[in-house]
Amino acid sequence: MGRHTHTFLLLAALAAATRLSWRMGWHCARNAATAKRSRGIIQHATDAIISTDEHQRILQVNPSAAAMFGTTAQAMQGAPLEHYVPRDQRQQAPNGAAHYFGATGIRMRTKGRRTSDYAVTGLKANGQHFPLEGTISSLSENGQRIYTIILRDITERKQVQEQLEQSYSQLRELSAALQTIREEERKHIARELHDDLGQLLATLRGDLALLQRHSGHSAAARKLQKGMDELLMSAIASLRRIAGNLRPRALDEGGLYFALESLRHEFESRNAIACTLDANEEELILDDAYSTAIFRIAQEAMTNITRHAEARKVALSLYRKDGALHVTIHDDGRGIAEKDMDKASSFGLIGMRERVWALHGDIAILSDGGTRIMIRLPLPETNQNA
Repeated sequence: MGRHTHTFLLLAALAAATRLSWRMGWHCARNAATAKRSRGIIQHATDAIISTDEHQRILQVNPSAAAMFGTTAQAMQGAPLEHYVPRDQRQQAPNGAAHYFGATGIRMRTKGRRTSDYAVTGLKANGQHFPLEGTISSLSENGQRIYTIILRDITERKQVQEQLEQSYSQLRELSAALQTIREEERKHIARELHDDLGQLLATLRGDLALLQRHSGHSAAARKLQKGMDELLMSAIASLRRIAGNLRPRALDEGGLYFALESLRHEFESRNAIACTLDANEEELILDDAYSTAIFRIAQEAMTNITRHAEARKVALSLYRKDGALHVTIHDDGRGIAEKDMDKASSFGLIGMRERVWALHGDIAILSDGGTRIMIRLPLPETNQNA
């Protein structure tokens, strides 16, 4: 009986060992298949993939990486990463934090599996620099830190971006030129209206007054002459209003401060909205380009307040600081929605931005218990010394 029991236990142990051996073999085969599949994916990936140790020495590269740098995988393996991604060409992230890794003291942002995007400049085997974008991930293998770097050549994207920036700059210059041309045409038309048509209407009114003194006392004639005089006065007032809208005379005759004061007074009279102007007249002695741009911005802001703000008070503030003119226009109205600030149909806001950008300034529009427009315009030397 004991012999049979011993035999049975031996057979059971043999069967268990067989099953364990089979299971281990199956797992090894599966792991080997997975590793082979992973190597195949890496080898056929279109992005460049580089593995390095914590000292940034290249352990493995795929064919795409070798092709990107114009060399061979054998030449790259064992070489320092700095041969292909020079340390002095590693750019910083938009937030100012550099993305370094390994024993170089370079730190990565903690994000998910310690993976982060970064931008660098690569160096081809022929000495040519080119822009790269990539991702770094790290893992621990046998107590050693291994870094996997995936790189993409963004040369074409950078070229397209530079072309777009150039086109955008040209559009800005064109917009500024058109603004200047339009202001010159307005100035010319306003002057013609005032000098020619204004003088003609004034002469007609003088002739009418002379006629009234030498005419008879017919009631019908006096009534007709009175109507003619009222029509002439209305025409003269309309002419002044049209010419003023084209080019305010106050801007040419009294300067920016006088023009803004006239704009403030007219705004209060027309809309019954309290408006204050806080500025030093001497600080607003500027050349025509700056004076016109600032006046038009204030004029457009006042128009928007009248149409949309439902405000009770408006405050204009202008002062110089650190070689720049700071302009703030604030109302206590209902504010402006975020979605309305960049609408294509918001021509007033677009026009204000274009005028500011044409003078290389900055503009911010905030909704804080009303609407606040804050502008900073750097002043050229001629205006700084004014």
